[in-house]
Amino acid sequence: MITRFAPSPTGPLHLGHAYSALLAHDMARAENGTFLLRIEDIDRQRAKPEWEAQIIDDLTWLGITWDAAPLRQSDRLPAYRAALETLWRKHLIYPCTCNRRDILAAAAAPHEGEPSMGPDGVIYPGTCRAGFPTRDQLYENPPLPEGVTLRLSMEEAIERTMEDRITEKGPEAFAGFTETGHAPLGYVEFTATQMARDVGDIVLSRKDFLGSYHLSVVLDDADQGITHVIRGEDLYEATKIHVILQRLLGLPVPIYHHHRLIRDEAGSRLAKRDDARAIATYRAEGASPEDIRAMVGL
Repeated sequence: MITRFAPSPTGPLHLGHAYSALLAHDMARAENGTFLLRIEDIDRQRAKPEWEAQIIDDLTWLGITWDAAPLRQSDRLPAYRAALETLWRKHLIYPCTCNRRDILAAAAAPHEGEPSMGPDGVIYPGTCRAGFPTRDQLYENPPLPEGVTLRLSMEEAIERTMEDRITEKGPEAFAGFTETGHAPLGYVEFTATQMARDVGDIVLSRKDFLGSYHLSVVLDDADQGITHVIRGEDLYEATKIHVILQRLLGLPVPIYHHHRLIRDEAGSRLAKRDDARAIATYRAEGASPEDIRAMVGL
Protein backbone atom coordinates (compact mmCIF):
# COMPACT_ATOMS: atom_id res chain seq x y z
CA MET A 1 0.00 0.00 0.00
CA ILE A 2 1.31 3.44 -0.97
CA THR A 3 -0.72 6.46 0.14
CA ARG A 4 -0.07 10.18 0.05
CA PHE A 5 -1.12 13.53 1.42
CA ALA A 6 -1.06 16.39 -1.10
CA PRO A 7 -1.68 19.83 0.43
CA SER A 8 -1.57 23.13 -1.43
CA PRO A 9 0.64 25.75 0.27
CA THR A 10 -1.93 28.52 -0.10
CA GLY A 11 -2.96 28.77 3.55
CA PRO A 12 -2.77 27.02 6.91
CA LEU A 13 -3.62 23.40 7.58
CA HIS A 14 -6.96 23.08 9.37
CA LEU A 15 -8.67 20.18 11.13
CA GLY A 16 -9.95 18.75 7.84
CA HIS A 17 -6.45 18.58 6.43
CA ALA A 18 -5.18 16.98 9.63
CA TYR A 19 -7.85 14.30 9.44
CA SER A 20 -7.03 13.45 5.82
CA ALA A 21 -3.27 13.39 6.44
CA LEU A 22 -3.56 11.29 9.61
CA LEU A 23 -5.95 8.85 7.97
CA ALA A 24 -3.73 8.30 4.92
CA HIS A 25 -0.67 8.01 7.15
CA ASP A 26 -2.30 5.58 9.59
CA MET A 27 -3.70 3.37 6.83
CA ALA A 28 -0.28 3.02 5.22
CA ARG A 29 1.47 2.32 8.51
CA ALA A 30 -1.15 -0.28 9.52
CA GLU A 31 -0.35 -2.22 6.33
CA ASN A 32 3.42 -1.76 6.66
CA GLY A 33 3.15 0.36 3.53
CA THR A 34 4.57 3.66 2.32
CA PHE A 35 3.32 7.17 3.02
CA LEU A 36 4.39 10.05 0.75
CA LEU A 37 4.03 13.82 0.84
CA ARG A 38 3.31 15.93 -2.23
CA ILE A 39 3.21 19.72 -2.29
CA GLU A 40 0.65 20.88 -4.85
CA ASP A 41 2.17 24.27 -5.64
CA ILE A 42 1.27 24.43 -9.32
CA ASP A 43 -0.54 27.77 -8.80
CA ARG A 44 2.55 29.92 -8.35
CA GLN A 45 0.53 33.08 -7.71
CA ARG A 46 -1.13 31.69 -4.58
CA ALA A 47 1.47 29.17 -3.35
CA LYS A 48 3.85 30.64 -0.77
CA PRO A 49 7.07 29.17 0.70
CA GLU A 50 6.02 30.27 4.18
CA TRP A 51 2.82 28.22 3.96
CA GLU A 52 4.77 25.17 2.80
CA ALA A 53 7.11 25.54 5.77
CA GLN A 54 4.13 25.82 8.13
CA ILE A 55 2.48 22.75 6.60
CA ILE A 56 5.61 20.63 7.03
CA ASP A 57 6.06 21.87 10.59
CA ASP A 58 2.43 21.08 11.48
CA LEU A 59 2.58 17.60 9.95
CA THR A 60 5.80 16.85 11.81
CA TRP A 61 4.23 18.06 15.05
CA LEU A 62 1.27 15.72 14.44
CA GLY A 63 3.71 12.80 14.34
CA ILE A 64 3.37 12.21 10.60
CA THR A 65 6.47 10.96 8.79
CA TRP A 66 6.96 10.40 5.07
CA ASP A 67 9.19 7.86 3.36
CA ALA A 68 10.76 10.00 0.62
CA ALA A 69 11.50 13.63 -0.08
CA PRO A 70 8.32 15.62 -0.82
CA LEU A 71 7.35 15.83 -4.48
CA ARG A 72 6.61 19.37 -5.65
CA GLN A 73 4.38 20.06 -8.60
CA SER A 74 6.50 23.06 -9.52
CA ASP A 75 9.24 20.57 -10.43
CA ARG A 76 6.88 18.55 -12.59
CA LEU A 77 6.01 21.01 -15.36
CA PRO A 78 7.85 19.03 -18.09
CA ALA A 79 5.69 15.97 -17.27
CA TYR A 80 2.50 18.01 -17.51
CA ARG A 81 3.57 19.49 -20.83
CA ALA A 82 4.42 16.04 -22.20
CA ALA A 83 0.95 14.77 -21.26
CA LEU A 84 -0.70 17.78 -22.89
CA GLU A 85 1.38 17.20 -26.02
CA THR A 86 0.18 13.58 -26.09
CA LEU A 87 -3.47 14.58 -25.76
CA TRP A 88 -3.00 17.35 -28.35
CA ARG A 89 -1.52 14.93 -30.88
CA LYS A 90 -4.53 12.67 -30.33
CA HIS A 91 -6.88 15.63 -30.96
CA LEU A 92 -8.40 15.27 -27.50
CA ILE A 93 -7.89 18.84 -26.27
CA TYR A 94 -8.68 22.19 -27.82
CA PRO A 95 -7.95 25.86 -27.01
CA CYS A 96 -10.64 27.89 -25.27
CA THR A 97 -10.79 31.68 -25.11
CA CYS A 98 -13.95 31.93 -22.99
CA ASN A 99 -13.81 33.66 -19.62
CA ARG A 100 -16.12 32.89 -16.72
CA ARG A 101 -18.61 35.55 -17.78
CA ASP A 102 -18.76 34.09 -21.32
CA ILE A 103 -19.35 30.58 -19.97
CA LEU A 104 -22.07 31.66 -17.58
CA ALA A 105 -23.82 33.70 -20.28
CA ALA A 106 -23.74 30.84 -22.80
CA ALA A 107 -24.82 28.26 -20.25
CA ALA A 108 -27.71 30.48 -19.15
CA ALA A 109 -28.94 31.31 -22.66
CA PRO A 110 -32.73 31.00 -23.09
CA HIS A 111 -32.50 27.78 -25.09
CA GLU A 112 -30.17 26.25 -22.49
CA GLY A 113 -32.26 26.92 -19.36
CA GLU A 114 -30.60 27.18 -15.96
CA PRO A 115 -26.80 26.58 -15.97
CA SER A 116 -25.87 23.03 -15.02
CA MET A 117 -23.24 22.52 -12.34
CA GLY A 118 -20.46 19.92 -12.43
CA PRO A 119 -17.34 19.12 -10.38
CA ASP A 120 -15.66 22.32 -11.62
CA GLY A 121 -18.67 24.63 -11.38
CA VAL A 122 -20.82 25.64 -14.36
CA ILE A 123 -20.59 22.96 -17.05
CA TYR A 124 -18.88 24.37 -20.13
CA PRO A 125 -21.35 24.56 -23.06
CA GLY A 126 -18.72 23.72 -25.71
CA THR A 127 -18.51 27.17 -27.31
CA CYS A 128 -14.91 26.91 -28.53
CA ARG A 129 -15.12 23.20 -29.31
CA ALA A 130 -17.60 23.95 -32.07
CA GLY A 131 -14.98 25.97 -33.96
CA PHE A 132 -12.11 23.54 -33.51
CA PRO A 133 -11.42 20.93 -36.23
CA THR A 134 -12.10 17.32 -35.32
CA ARG A 135 -9.43 14.65 -35.55
CA ASP A 136 -10.93 13.53 -38.87
CA GLN A 137 -10.47 17.02 -40.29
CA LEU A 138 -6.84 17.40 -39.21
CA TYR A 139 -4.06 15.82 -41.23
CA GLU A 140 -1.14 17.48 -39.48
CA ASN A 141 -0.77 18.62 -35.90
CA PRO A 142 -0.06 22.30 -35.28
CA PRO A 143 2.09 23.05 -32.20
CA LEU A 144 0.50 22.94 -28.77
CA PRO A 145 -1.00 26.43 -28.23
CA GLU A 146 0.75 28.63 -25.66
CA GLY A 147 -0.88 31.00 -23.20
CA VAL A 148 -4.43 29.76 -23.67
CA THR A 149 -6.80 27.56 -21.73
CA LEU A 150 -6.91 23.96 -22.97
CA ARG A 151 -10.01 21.80 -22.52
CA LEU A 152 -10.57 18.08 -22.83
CA SER A 153 -13.11 17.08 -25.47
CA MET A 154 -15.13 14.78 -23.24
CA GLU A 155 -17.08 13.13 -26.04
CA GLU A 156 -13.86 12.20 -27.85
CA ALA A 157 -12.33 10.99 -24.58
CA ILE A 158 -15.35 8.82 -23.83
CA GLU A 159 -15.30 7.33 -27.31
CA ARG A 160 -11.69 6.21 -26.91
CA THR A 161 -11.61 5.02 -23.31
CA MET A 162 -14.92 3.53 -22.28
CA GLU A 163 -16.02 -0.05 -22.74
CA ASP A 164 -19.39 -1.09 -24.13
CA ARG A 165 -21.85 -3.53 -22.64
CA ILE A 166 -25.44 -4.54 -23.28
CA THR A 167 -27.95 -3.50 -20.63
CA GLU A 168 -31.71 -3.63 -20.43
CA LYS A 169 -31.73 -0.12 -21.91
CA GLY A 170 -29.40 -1.08 -24.76
CA PRO A 171 -25.63 -0.65 -25.29
CA GLU A 172 -23.99 1.85 -22.97
CA ALA A 173 -20.35 2.87 -22.60
CA PHE A 174 -19.06 2.65 -19.03
CA ALA A 175 -15.95 2.79 -16.86
CA GLY A 176 -15.31 2.48 -13.14
CA PHE A 177 -13.05 2.42 -10.11
CA THR A 178 -12.87 0.64 -6.76
CA GLU A 179 -14.13 2.69 -3.80
CA THR A 180 -13.52 1.68 -0.16
CA GLY A 181 -14.73 4.77 1.71
CA HIS A 182 -17.60 6.77 0.23
CA ALA A 183 -20.88 4.92 -0.35
CA PRO A 184 -21.53 3.05 -2.56
CA LEU A 185 -18.60 0.76 -1.85
CA GLY A 186 -16.97 -1.68 -4.22
CA TYR A 187 -16.62 -1.22 -7.96
CA VAL A 188 -18.36 2.01 -8.89
CA GLU A 189 -19.41 2.29 -12.52
CA PHE A 190 -20.25 5.46 -14.41
CA THR A 191 -21.48 5.89 -17.97
CA ALA A 192 -20.69 7.99 -21.01
CA THR A 193 -24.09 9.62 -20.72
CA GLN A 194 -23.32 10.74 -17.17
CA MET A 195 -19.96 12.21 -18.12
CA ALA A 196 -21.29 14.14 -21.11
CA ARG A 197 -24.26 15.45 -19.15
CA ASP A 198 -22.78 16.05 -15.69
CA VAL A 199 -19.14 16.98 -16.37
CA GLY A 200 -18.55 18.35 -19.87
CA ASP A 201 -15.26 19.59 -21.33
CA ILE A 202 -13.08 20.21 -18.28
CA VAL A 203 -9.98 22.44 -18.20
CA LEU A 204 -6.64 20.62 -18.36
CA SER A 205 -4.37 23.68 -18.55
CA ARG A 206 -4.98 27.34 -17.83
CA LYS A 207 -3.52 30.26 -19.72
CA ASP A 208 -1.71 31.57 -16.64
CA PHE A 209 -0.10 28.29 -15.53
CA LEU A 210 0.63 24.93 -17.09
CA GLY A 211 -1.56 22.02 -16.11
CA SER A 212 -4.63 21.80 -13.88
CA TYR A 213 -5.59 19.88 -10.76
CA HIS A 214 -7.21 17.08 -12.77
CA LEU A 215 -4.19 16.58 -15.03
CA SER A 216 -1.49 16.99 -12.41
CA VAL A 217 -3.09 14.73 -9.81
CA VAL A 218 -3.32 11.69 -12.09
CA LEU A 219 0.23 12.18 -13.38
CA ASP A 220 1.66 12.71 -9.90
CA ASP A 221 -0.18 9.73 -8.41
CA ALA A 222 1.17 7.51 -11.18
CA ASP A 223 4.70 8.88 -10.83
CA GLN A 224 4.69 8.26 -7.07
CA GLY A 225 3.21 4.78 -7.51
CA ILE A 226 0.18 5.59 -5.35
CA THR A 227 -1.95 2.47 -4.88
CA HIS A 228 -4.62 3.97 -2.58
CA VAL A 229 -5.82 7.57 -2.90
CA ILE A 230 -7.17 8.78 0.46
CA ARG A 231 -9.03 12.10 0.18
CA GLY A 232 -12.26 13.93 1.05
CA GLU A 233 -15.65 12.91 -0.28
CA ASP A 234 -15.95 16.33 -1.96
CA LEU A 235 -13.63 14.93 -4.66
CA TYR A 236 -15.69 11.80 -5.27
CA GLU A 237 -17.28 13.04 -8.50
CA ALA A 238 -13.92 14.33 -9.78
CA THR A 239 -12.60 10.76 -9.60
CA LYS A 240 -14.62 9.92 -12.71
CA ILE A 241 -12.64 12.58 -14.58
CA HIS A 242 -9.41 11.15 -13.24
CA VAL A 243 -10.26 7.63 -14.38
CA ILE A 244 -10.92 8.92 -17.90
CA LEU A 245 -7.54 10.69 -17.92
CA GLN A 246 -5.78 7.62 -16.55
CA ARG A 247 -7.19 5.54 -19.36
CA LEU A 248 -6.31 8.12 -22.00
CA LEU A 249 -2.71 8.35 -20.78
CA GLY A 250 -2.20 4.65 -20.06
CA LEU A 251 -1.85 5.15 -16.30
CA PRO A 252 -2.87 2.73 -13.54
CA VAL A 253 -6.16 3.35 -11.72
CA PRO A 254 -5.59 3.37 -7.93
CA ILE A 255 -8.07 2.21 -5.31
CA TYR A 256 -9.96 5.23 -3.97
CA HIS A 257 -11.05 5.95 -0.40
CA HIS A 258 -13.13 9.12 -0.08
CA HIS A 259 -13.58 9.95 3.59
CA ARG A 260 -16.06 12.11 5.48
CA LEU A 261 -15.43 15.84 5.74
CA ILE A 262 -14.71 17.68 8.97
CA ARG A 263 -17.36 20.38 9.29
CA ASP A 264 -18.01 23.41 11.46
CA GLU A 265 -20.94 23.90 13.81
CA ALA A 266 -23.14 25.06 10.93
CA GLY A 267 -22.37 21.91 8.93
CA SER A 268 -20.15 23.65 6.36
CA ARG A 269 -16.88 22.01 5.37
CA LEU A 270 -13.74 23.75 6.52
CA ALA A 271 -11.75 25.96 4.15
CA LYS A 272 -8.36 27.66 4.18
CA ARG A 273 -10.00 30.81 5.55
CA ASP A 274 -11.00 28.95 8.75
CA ASP A 275 -7.98 30.22 10.67
CA ALA A 276 -9.76 29.60 13.97
CA ARG A 277 -9.51 25.87 13.22
CA ALA A 278 -5.95 26.03 11.88
CA ILE A 279 -3.57 23.51 13.41
CA ALA A 280 -1.14 26.33 14.19
CA THR A 281 -3.87 28.08 16.20
CA TYR A 282 -4.60 24.96 18.25
CA ARG A 283 -0.88 24.49 18.84
CA ALA A 284 -0.54 28.07 20.07
CA GLU A 285 -3.43 27.48 22.46
CA GLY A 286 -1.66 24.47 23.98
CA ALA A 287 -3.36 21.55 22.22
CA SER A 288 -1.45 18.28 21.80
CA PRO A 289 -1.35 15.97 18.76
CA GLU A 290 -3.60 13.61 20.75
CA ASP A 291 -6.10 16.46 21.19
CA ILE A 292 -6.19 16.99 17.41
CA ARG A 293 -6.78 13.27 16.85
CA ALA A 294 -9.66 13.36 19.32
CA MET A 295 -11.18 16.41 17.64
CA VAL A 296 -11.34 14.61 14.27
CA GLY A 297 -12.43 11.25 15.68
CA LEU A 298 -9.22 9.25 15.32
